[in-house]
Amino acid sequence: MDGDAKDVSTRPYLLRALHEWCSDNGLTPYIVVRVDDSVQVPREYVANGEIVLNVSDEATSALQISNEFVVFKARFGGKPRDIAVPIGRVSAIYARENGQGMAFPVEEGGTPLLQQTPTAQPHPAGLQSVKDSNRPTKPQDDPPRPTDPHGRRPALKRIK
Repeated sequence: MDGDAKDVSTRPYLLRALHEWCSDNGLTPYIVVRVDDSVQVPREYVANGEIVLNVSDEATSALQISNEFVVFKARFGGKPRDIAVPIGRVSAIYARENGQGMAFPVEEGGTPLLQQTPTAQPHPAGLQSVKDSNRPTKPQDDPPRPTDPHGRRPALKRIK
């Protein structure tokens, strides 16, 4: 490989592969995102600086997992939202049904959510906010949150 070639992260390729694996096997892919000022998500659903997002084809519209961003549209509380997550802020992807997936180190940068002041949300290049129209929309259920019968949070295991 040429020394001048830009090093490309394997993370987006692994995210796309695990998303496809979940979809092919009838599983629901979820991503865990560390939220900071570079992430465009509904802040009211952020807990402890993280948000868990259902990225299944049924829960999203126009999902794109590029080498730079995970971008899609989804409904939260019945309201359509544009979601944009830099690839470096995705800390895990897993299947809701069995917890299988992969964790990633989070790339640091941006201002942590706890240190932010309420300001306008940044938009990645080429993305624009979509205004709600006055036409009635078909109500959809919010994506279910992963739950464990024992009340524990889902956990990922590192396998070497």
